[in-house]
Amino acid sequence: MPQPDAALLFAAGFGTRMRPLTDTLPKPLVKVAGRPLFEHALALVRDAGVGTVVANTHYHAALMAVHLAASNVVESHEATILDTGGGLKAALPLLSGDAVLTLNTDAVWTGPNPVAALLDAWDPNRMDGLMMLIPRESAVGHKGRGDFIPDSEGRLTYGPGLVYSGLQIVKTDPFRACTETVFSMHAIWKQMLHDNALFGIAHAGGWCDVGYPEAIPLAETMLSDAHV
Repeated sequence: MPQPDAALLFAAGFGTRMRPLTDTLPKPLVKVAGRPLFEHALALVRDAGVGTVVANTHYHAALMAVHLAASNVVESHEATILDTGGGLKAALPLLSGDAVLTLNTDAVWTGPNPVAALLDAWDPNRMDGLMMLIPRESAVGHKGRGDFIPDSEGRLTYGPGLVYSGLQIVKTDPFRACTETVFSMHAIWKQMLHDNALFGIAHAGGWCDVGYPEAIPLAETMLSDAHV
């Protein structure tokens, strides 16, 4: 199986936690350090050499469509919100390959390109999914206790360990096989966990969850400090 060469950037959600900024703007277009969040995510994918980039849209879709056209990104429009798993399933006709990258657009990163690192670590003979995880002490702006615990070989179980960053590689067959239209990514992860086929690696740099307005200055400080 060749290395994944397609990515879906999640950009359809309502951005409820980011209100009032998202009352008139989709969250991916909220700016951090002078650039829309979407462009921070897109740069990681482009710099890693991924050939096909798709973004799903729903909330303020017209604004997103204009931005995607200018950025040469393919749009997968959702007439209704399909959740993360359903959004990926709906976008599959636009994505090539037996495995794809998915990336949330509400975080910023420092350090080595996490997309390139994930591609380097991908082993389809052992893995149905591979996540980029963040050590809790490096998860700026994140309020949770962690999501996954890796064993010595990187296989994951649910638990308050490392934080899921919103970046992963997943095989596409489980999404094609799902009979639901609206479903969470967790539905697929649970089967991968059951099959001991969901893995994770830790990001070596910084990461900031920009899901709410107060996190914007935290993200900008992290980015500024990384360039000192």
